[in-house]
Amino acid sequence: MRNIAKTFGSKAKDNKMGIDITTANSAKELAAANDFSRTDLLSWAFSRFHPRLALACSFQAEGSVLIDLIHQLRGADFRVFTLDTGRLNQETYDCMEAIRARYGIEIEVFFPDSTQVEEMVRQHGMNLFYDSIEQRKLCCGIRKVEPLKRALSGLDGWMTGLRREQAVTRTQVQKVEIDHDHGNIVKINPLADWTERQIWDYVRQNNLPYNRLHDQGYPSIGCAPCTRAVQAGEDSRAGRWWWENPETKECGLHLRRA
Repeated sequence: MRNIAKTFGSKAKDNKMGIDITTANSAKELAAANDFSRTDLLSWAFSRFHPRLALACSFQAEGSVLIDLIHQLRGADFRVFTLDTGRLNQETYDCMEAIRARYGIEIEVFFPDSTQVEEMVRQHGMNLFYDSIEQRKLCCGIRKVEPLKRALSGLDGWMTGLRREQAVTRTQVQKVEIDHDHGNIVKINPLADWTERQIWDYVRQNNLPYNRLHDQGYPSIGCAPCTRAVQAGEDSRAGRWWWENPETKECGLHLRRA
């Protein structure tokens, strides 16, 4: 593993304000980070942004892998947050508790604003997301997007389990990106170039806790009413918002500007 502090200078350890993306040096730094191995990338991320860095976890297999990789590097000294929409499966909560028990980490849980949820349901019904894309995006906005903004407040960087192979909307995901929708903080996707087979090989070889819905035919897991098991031959995101076209299957958490 390379010496990250040597590569980017001693200021990496003292960073409190993120990266100024207007500078040429910062652009070179991000480009260099995109070529790092997973171990070097994680080391760089924590050297550069800790403690203003957190992992977003939805307790799918990618999250299990990332938590294990980070734990190997730092023990329990890292931040993990999740968005509890109020419509999750019990298996997701079971996975969360299994991970807490194994790694001894604290998981920061962000809930949607109850007043907004109550008003939305009163006006549009409990299952409004089936009625139209607009209604579905309204629900995602209240239950996911707004809580994410609160979760990212005060951070200089965040990490996700996004992979290019997951969906047509994610084929251009980079290992390191600027998140323009959240104050130009840095978004780090250490598994961007991993395949599904690599994910599951790692889970099984290391006997990781994982969401048991994966065993029931759920390669991608979200809210219970908006997720189903996939059929043979379907892609991994076919069970998410299955009534929509593939091009619309994002909730607003991971939109990318052209």
